[in-house]
Amino acid sequence: MVYTTSRNRKSITQPSMDKRLTSCGSKVIKTSRIEILAGMKDMTTGNESSSQFDMNHWILRFVALIIDNILLGIVAIVIIFGLGALLWGGMYYGLYLWGGFGYALLLPFILGVLSIFYFALFESSSGATLGKKVMGLQVQMVNGSKVTFDKAFIRNISKIYGLFLLLDWLIGIATPGQDHRQKYTDRMAGTTVVSTKQSFMSSAPPPPPPQ
Repeated sequence: MVYTTSRNRKSITQPSMDKRLTSCGSKVIKTSRIEILAGMKDMTTGNESSSQFDMNHWILRFVALIIDNILLGIVAIVIIFGLGALLWGGMYYGLYLWGGFGYALLLPFILGVLSIFYFALFESSSGATLGKKVMGLQVQMVNGSKVTFDKAFIRNISKIYGLFLLLDWLIGIATPGQDHRQKYTDRMAGTTVVSTKQSFMSSAPPPPPPQ
């Protein structure tokens, strides 16, 4: 009688334990599969993080820089023509100044000075230049606060000459830092550039998974 009861108990308990073990194993495998798929998705799509290099971010900044420089170039040319007409008495001398040493010397100098003050004023007052506003970018401190004029001046000092700006970008991109959206003078000033809206170069977010 005792042997029969023990055997019956064993026969009843064993399938129950097997079922629980199978259920737990299935949950572990399912959870691991979800985590692996999520990791693969992050690797393929990429998460927008300040610690990861984002080529689209730098392309948007380059396009914004071109827009701003076109506007500043027009102003610089007008200033050179004005100086020629004012100092040498006529539009002819203004054209001579533009075609001679004005192109090689005055234009880069005037463009550099205009760039520093233009970028510093706009970024400290509204957080973005006209080009950055078009591309959906904004300058801010690394803690998210508004940029002051002195910090904006420091981050734009390399714009005095095109080669300095190129080196500023290359050093910021090539050297490691906590925020890969910073060029080198951004690190000096404690500033960064963030996206305020989805740009035309960013892909639409994937639809949520079905519930």
